[in-house]
Amino acid sequence: MTLGIVAGGGPLPGQVAGAARAAGRGVFVVALEGYADARVIGGFPHAVVRLGAVGAAMAALRRAGCVEIVLAGPVRRPSLLDLRPDATGAKLLARVGRAAFAGDDGFLAAIVRVLGEEGFRVLGAHEVMAEALAPAGLLTRAAPDVAALADIARGVAVLRALGAADVGQACVVQQGIVLAVEAIEGTDAMLARVAELARPGPGGVLVKLVKPGQDRRADLPTLGAETVVQARGAGLRGVAFEAAGAILIERAAMVAMADGSGLFLLGIDPESPHYQQGRPV
Repeated sequence: MTLGIVAGGGPLPGQVAGAARAAGRGVFVVALEGYADARVIGGFPHAVVRLGAVGAAMAALRRAGCVEIVLAGPVRRPSLLDLRPDATGAKLLARVGRAAFAGDDGFLAAIVRVLGEEGFRVLGAHEVMAEALAPAGLLTRAAPDVAALADIARGVAVLRALGAADVGQACVVQQGIVLAVEAIEGTDAMLARVAELARPGPGGVLVKLVKPGQDRRADLPTLGAETVVQARGAGLRGVAFEAAGAILIERAAMVAMADGSGLFLLGIDPESPHYQQGRPV
C-alpha cells in the first residue's frame, strides 16, 4: 500500500519517505507549495499543491492509491483570508467548524478527524520511523547539573500551563527565569532572540514537550542538528525533550554536534512526580 506524505518544511518528510521505502512501501508526496523543500522530496514521486487546494491534494493522494497518510514537516498556519481554499477546502473548513479559529493543536486534531471521515488513515511520523522517537535519559557526555535540572523542572511547569491553552511546545529557562516561550514563530525563531535576553552566569536550557492532550499524529515536537546549532548560538547549556514524545532527526549527528559543543541532550518524563511537583529529579 502506498504511503501518502503531506510535506511541509524541513528534512522530516524526506526521512519519513525514506523509511517507508526502506520498509518496502511505495510512497507519494504531496508537497505544499512554499513549504516543502524540493531537495528533500525531489527523489520521490510527488505533486506540488497550494496549501488551500485541498481538493487537488486529496485527488492526487487517491490517484496514487494512498489510504494511509503522514503529515510531516512544519507549516506556518496562514490566516483564513490568505488561505484561499478551493471548493473542497471550503467544505472541509466548514466541517472543522470553530476549531479553525482555535489553537494549532485543536485545528490539527480537527483536520485529522475530517481526513478520517474522507477515508484516509492518518499516521504519526513516529509510526513509520520508530527509531527516531526520542529515548529516555542522557544522550551526551555533558550532563545537567542541579541548577540546569531546576531550570528543566521550571520549563516543564511553564509548558504545562501554556500547553493547556494550546500555546507552544517549547520554552527557554535560565536560572529560574523564563527567557522566551514559543508561539507562532517556531522554536528556531524563538532561539534566535534568546541570546539577547540571556543573563550573566550559567546558560539556560531549552525544554520541548508535547502539549497536554495533543494528538500525536500531527505536529509532534521535532528536534535535529539545527536545534543544537541554534541552542549553542543562544548560549544554552542543553536541551530537554519528552521521551517517546519527540522526534530526533538524524540522532547520531545531533548527538555528535552536542558533544562537540559541550551541550547536554536529555529525554525526560514530564509525568514524573518530580516534575509534577516542580522540582528536579
